[in-house]
Amino acid sequence: MGAVTSGLYNAIILYASFLWLLLVVGYYGCLGCLEDERVGLLNLKASINHPNGTALSSWGGDTIIADCCRWEYVTCDNKTNRVIQLDLSYIRSDGGLGEWYMNASLLLPFHQLQILDLSENELTGFQGLLRLKKLRVLNVEGNDLTTIPVLSALPSLKVLYLRWNRINSSQLRGVQEKTSENFRIQLGQHNSRGSSQGQEYLSKLEVLDLGYNNLNDSLSIEGLCKLSDLEELDISRNGIDGNLPPCFNNLTSLRTLDLSRNNFKGTIPSSLFSSLKLLQYISLSRNSFEGSFDFTSLFNLSKLEVFDLGGDNKNLKVETENSMSQLPLFQLRVFRLSECVLNGESRVIPSFLSNQYELRVVDLRNNGIIGDIPTWLLVNNSKLESFSLSGNQLRGPLAFELNAKHVYMKRFDISSNLIQGEIPPDIGSILPNLQALSMSQNALHGNFPTSIGDMKSLELLDLSNNNLSGLLPQHLFRGCISLSSLILSNNNFDGNFPAESNLTSLSYLFLDNNSFSGKISRGLLKSSTLEMLDLGKNSFSGQIPDWIGNFPKLISVVLSKNHLEGVIPTGFCKLGELQLLDLSSNKVGMSIPPCFNLSNMKFLHLQSNELTGDIPNVLSRLPFLFILDLKDNKFWGTIPPWIGSLTSLRVLLLRGNELHGSIPFDLCRLRSIRMMDLSHNNFSGSIPPCLNNLTFGARDRMFLTTTGSGFWVGSPLATYSYESQISLFSVFIEEQSGTSNEDAKVYFTTKWRFESYEGKVLPRMSGMDLSWNNLTGSIPPELGDLSKIHSINLSGNHLTGSIPETFSNLKAIESLDLSHNMLIGQIPPRMIELYNLEVFTVAYNDLSGKLPERKAQFATFEESSYEGNPLLCGLPLNRSCSPARAALKTPPANSDNEEKESWEASFLWSFGGSFGVAFLGIIAFLYFNSYYRELLFYFIAKNLTFLQL
Repeated sequence: MGAVTSGLYNAIILYASFLWLLLVVGYYGCLGCLEDERVGLLNLKASINHPNGTALSSWGGDTIIADCCRWEYVTCDNKTNRVIQLDLSYIRSDGGLGEWYMNASLLLPFHQLQILDLSENELTGFQGLLRLKKLRVLNVEGNDLTTIPVLSALPSLKVLYLRWNRINSSQLRGVQEKTSENFRIQLGQHNSRGSSQGQEYLSKLEVLDLGYNNLNDSLSIEGLCKLSDLEELDISRNGIDGNLPPCFNNLTSLRTLDLSRNNFKGTIPSSLFSSLKLLQYISLSRNSFEGSFDFTSLFNLSKLEVFDLGGDNKNLKVETENSMSQLPLFQLRVFRLSECVLNGESRVIPSFLSNQYELRVVDLRNNGIIGDIPTWLLVNNSKLESFSLSGNQLRGPLAFELNAKHVYMKRFDISSNLIQGEIPPDIGSILPNLQALSMSQNALHGNFPTSIGDMKSLELLDLSNNNLSGLLPQHLFRGCISLSSLILSNNNFDGNFPAESNLTSLSYLFLDNNSFSGKISRGLLKSSTLEMLDLGKNSFSGQIPDWIGNFPKLISVVLSKNHLEGVIPTGFCKLGELQLLDLSSNKVGMSIPPCFNLSNMKFLHLQSNELTGDIPNVLSRLPFLFILDLKDNKFWGTIPPWIGSLTSLRVLLLRGNELHGSIPFDLCRLRSIRMMDLSHNNFSGSIPPCLNNLTFGARDRMFLTTTGSGFWVGSPLATYSYESQISLFSVFIEEQSGTSNEDAKVYFTTKWRFESYEGKVLPRMSGMDLSWNNLTGSIPPELGDLSKIHSINLSGNHLTGSIPETFSNLKAIESLDLSHNMLIGQIPPRMIELYNLEVFTVAYNDLSGKLPERKAQFATFEESSYEGNPLLCGLPLNRSCSPARAALKTPPANSDNEEKESWEASFLWSFGGSFGVAFLGIIAFLYFNSYYRELLFYFIAKNLTFLQL
């Protein structure tokens, strides 16, 4: 019995213990996180969703998921079930809830929180103090912070991300006040007693990312030099001005330093990095350094892996050749040194590279390097991924070692050099995994290598601006299945376009300025992602294919200067994304389809075709049109009134049509116009004075950015990745080379030449050409208000009156043509103040008086500028301006006096002529009638006697 009782007792104890264990596990296992943290998360959710957000739907009560450790974006410790990490990035910004000012007390329940990510939430600041003793990582990047959060209660903080905010320089200069309301992140600044405020709170900081803020002066960052434990520092893209702080050499724990994309000036001190023995990564690219930099001063940094000094360094002399230096102790992975003055007059490729065997990225663009292509770099560095030597003066053929095969190579760019010879026929097997190949702007000749079709991973191929010829192999269009950009412009390729193609990823196709012929092949139809198509300046014939409308992503189509005929196909009406259409210099007839309702169109070039009829009303539906070029067609009728509704229009070219009527006042509504050509039509009437309301020549930022940059083709290309806790874009992202030729281009007559304007030049040109019409009346004085216009041509009309005195206000004018009119009066003397005037002609008018003084630009104009005006005098004409001549030949200025004197002269000439005729008639009568002659003599003799008495 006792044994039974004892066993029952033990069973009861065991059962009770089991129930207790179930309760414990139920509390910590089923409920998970502590109740105060659970409530804290719900309060945090309410703040994030204020005022009407719906994010974090899994954070709820018992009816959803009771264990807050299982809520999304929440991580708890496996033993204590305390919240240790909150990943709340992009939560608030996705809901479009606006700015967020967070109450820091919402984080008080999370005593064990180690990682807090609030990035990309439109956070503007914190109310109160962040009190998180265990917090090691704070990420508030991508917000709208203008001040650095108070960090004095974060004693364990090691990693701080403040990237992509709006923090300004004053936040890093430190303040001397000891009050907590003014104290922020002193970053080692000392107060007046010599104690370090802030440094005690940040003594453990190892990673600081301040990139993409507004720290615009170098003095603001000197406090960073006190963070002696700092291992990674990024202050890139801040616009920091001034010299590099010498105190950076105090950061002896530093491994990563990114100072790129600022405005640092002065020299790069050779001693700056001498004490930073642990340094692995240096980025100084895209600054404004000058003077000299001895690269050999880095040779003792044995751990250095990445050196980046790219960008515009044209005033920086970099020397890598020093006879006194030893071989470097490092083995670089990334070496980028571009756009500088490299190695003085020798301009040799850095010789230390022959001792490097771990390179992944070599970028030596635009350094003027001479010599042969250093393919030995590929031999020494078997894992090389990116090789860029574009923009140098390398010569000779492209030659690889026998049986070479570089399987790691992704990018190979030797464009813009002096390389000759043929492309190696087996290049496809030498570089089998290439993603980007650019050999443009060289002197390569020969045929297109068939082996390129073996490059299955190739995305960008640019062989433009060479002397390559022959047919394009079918294997290119069948094998390069990843090809996105194919650029073969400005060569001598010929033949027909392949009938079949597997280029299903093709987005950019440039075959312009070759000798392709035949019809445009349907083989392109499989390239459904096509965005830009340029087949201009070839010999394609037949009709424009209607199936081009099957490419919904097309933004640019150029088919100019071919032998295409027929009509503009209605398929174009389906290209809703189209921004540029150039069908110029073909034999396209009829008119524009009525369905041509392409609201995104910006550049429309239809010049030099056979288009007829009125200017189509469908063009009034293009609200964003920048350039409308309809010149040299057969349009008739008048300029429609709706032309004034195209308020985005910058260039209007209607030259060489059969348009008539008056120049409408609707043109005066085009306030953004920069170039207007109405010449060689049949316009009549007077010039509208309101044309002075137009902005000819005024700075136009939108037009500059739209036409000057063209289109960039190619996508980012991933290469070597450096392990770091901060985002170092410049290391592992290489932009693919290759640009299109799709800068807007227009032709305009100025300085007696029919010039083309494109790219960055076009937005800086302005002009108005009304020449060779039937315009009458005087030149409106209001045109003198166009102080920024560069060219005015009013020649070949029937304009009368004098040259307006206000023309002396055309301060930017470079070409002024008033020839072949009926202008009178004197050339305004003050026009000698037009210091930019290069071409000036008033030939074949009725001008008179003395020519302007031969000063400034007027000293350069010859007799041809004034010929056909017989009443002009003075140099350079061979007619002197004597007072008598001037008085005789200079017409009076007053029109009433001119009219009166003209009447008097007519009366005197009429009276004299009548008197002469009557006198001669009487003489003849007396000669033939003797009776009356004797009677007259008798009368005279008698009266003569009377007079004598």
